[in-house]
Amino acid sequence: MPSPTAPAVGAALDVLRRVFGYDAFRGFQQEVIEHVAAGGDALVLMPTGGGKSLCYQIPALVRDGVAVVVSPLIALMQDQVDALTAVGARAGFLNSTQDPAARRAVEAAFLAGELDLLYLAPEALGTRSAQQLLDRGRISLFAIDEAHCVSQWGHDFRPDYLALSMLHERWPGVPRIALTATATSATRTEIATRLSLTDARHFVASFDRPNIQYRIVSKREPRKQLLALLRDEHPGDAGIVYCLSRASVDKTAEFLVANGIDALPYHAGLDATTRAANQQRFLRSDGLVMVATIAFGMGIDKPDVRFVAHLDLPKSVEGYYQETGRAGRDGLPSTAWLAYGLQDVVQQRKMIETSEGDLAHRRNLAAHLDAMLALCETVRCRRVQLLDYFGERLDSPCGNCDTCLDPPQSWDGTVAAQKLLSTVFRLDRERNQRFGAGQCVDILLGRRTDKVTQFGHDSLTVFGIGTELGEAEWRGVVRQLLAEGLLAVEGDYGTLALTDASAEVLGRRRTVMMRREPERPARTAKPRGAATVVAELPAEAAGVFERLRAWRAATAKEQGVPAYVIFHDATLRQIATDAPGSLTELSRVGGVGENKLAKYGEQILGVLAEG
Repeated sequence: MPSPTAPAVGAALDVLRRVFGYDAFRGFQQEVIEHVAAGGDALVLMPTGGGKSLCYQIPALVRDGVAVVVSPLIALMQDQVDALTAVGARAGFLNSTQDPAARRAVEAAFLAGELDLLYLAPEALGTRSAQQLLDRGRISLFAIDEAHCVSQWGHDFRPDYLALSMLHERWPGVPRIALTATATSATRTEIATRLSLTDARHFVASFDRPNIQYRIVSKREPRKQLLALLRDEHPGDAGIVYCLSRASVDKTAEFLVANGIDALPYHAGLDATTRAANQQRFLRSDGLVMVATIAFGMGIDKPDVRFVAHLDLPKSVEGYYQETGRAGRDGLPSTAWLAYGLQDVVQQRKMIETSEGDLAHRRNLAAHLDAMLALCETVRCRRVQLLDYFGERLDSPCGNCDTCLDPPQSWDGTVAAQKLLSTVFRLDRERNQRFGAGQCVDILLGRRTDKVTQFGHDSLTVFGIGTELGEAEWRGVVRQLLAEGLLAVEGDYGTLALTDASAEVLGRRRTVMMRREPERPARTAKPRGAATVVAELPAEAAGVFERLRAWRAATAKEQGVPAYVIFHDATLRQIATDAPGSLTELSRVGGVGENKLAKYGEQILGVLAEG
């Protein structure tokens, strides 16, 4: 197959203006686009909301042939195609949801060169029929989205991605671009190796998402804490709540609905029809909360997700960053909120100990968890710690995370650690017994519970020696000792055991500094959601913005597409603020390309005239 011709310099900027309605590229977008459009291979790391899609969409529109986009989520392909169609691009997809007639129509359009982009799932690309179809067409480039799925140590590993190295072997003259929002330097190397992109040019953007406020709170009554967050700071906002188990997803969704929050569940235990319906409703509705396992969210393009909340501890920093990155894709203020407690640490440690795989695999899981625990327990700026994990240095605290807004205190917890570790030691060595955190705390506080007296633990020398701390503080001590590897969890019942490092503390050779448990709730943040977005507009523009949103909602419903496919909030805000009086003036608004101007221009001017 002959190689498509490279476009003239300047064609990319013309497409950006004419099709997508923007006057300038962001960051190194132009550099990536011109490199790929000229036939080069690329590995692109760019945060969610940073404009990754344009890095392959524009080359697809300026190169001859059809760009084949490998996307892991069949359920979202229709929305991706709808968004491209809305700006005038010719796009299609092939997947198992189509009937034979629809599939034949897309295949015919591909072979006739009537498409600019064709979306395929990785498992489909591995089939002989799909490969033979591509052999008959003219391919301009391959785009591998969510490329971190190829990492076997990663949080979203998908075996079908491993076969994508064959793209280079079967179609050696076609440029490839792999894109992801989440990868450490080690993961980046793994992506390049497994996809045969070792000679590709790497483009790594900043991981910083300054519009997201990172907050991690001590878990007390997590559902009630979540409800307070939604009512106080995000009334009427769209958001995602992540839970570890299906049962927790269902109970949390029911709890929110019972308390007046419009919420839906999403997990693998639901039938496929219900999952798809819930996902589509989330994408097409304003102000809906999706309660989900981590199976939900990848590839979600909804720009106005105002918060992402975790009710359980993520397994890794990569997973946490990927999930929180689904908030605030439009660049407006958003919240990443996590409730974290002792039981999270115990549960995650147990899961690692009982996981399948060899010792190296378990050690890798433990290293990921240790990094996540360090982020939770840090007394320094969360953003500094988060970016440091990805190899990026932030010169000063961000001023937009909980540790910056309400700086935590640290205290010398060495003596407390010695008391707790001594309790575990005496139970194990003197009584040949092991218990969980609750029993150890009861012993230290001198509580003669039925369980304490039954086992005679009120006769231990450590009984009642810890009354200077409260129960919540002692549970914080246990949690932090587990986080630092000074204490271990063993067995099916989560019993506590000493580690090799415990001896350093007991032998007074190591000081243990701890994060002090707050005596009061963290300072309540100002509302950061839709109400704030409107309030930040000039008074005369706020009403216009709401009328434009109402028009957009009605138009999206009529067309059966998500509202953001029509226009993003950021575009509507600029229209409301600038109040263009003609199509020419409207065409200067970011996000209004030629196709959308022709399709919606007169309607928008009519909405503006109503005021």
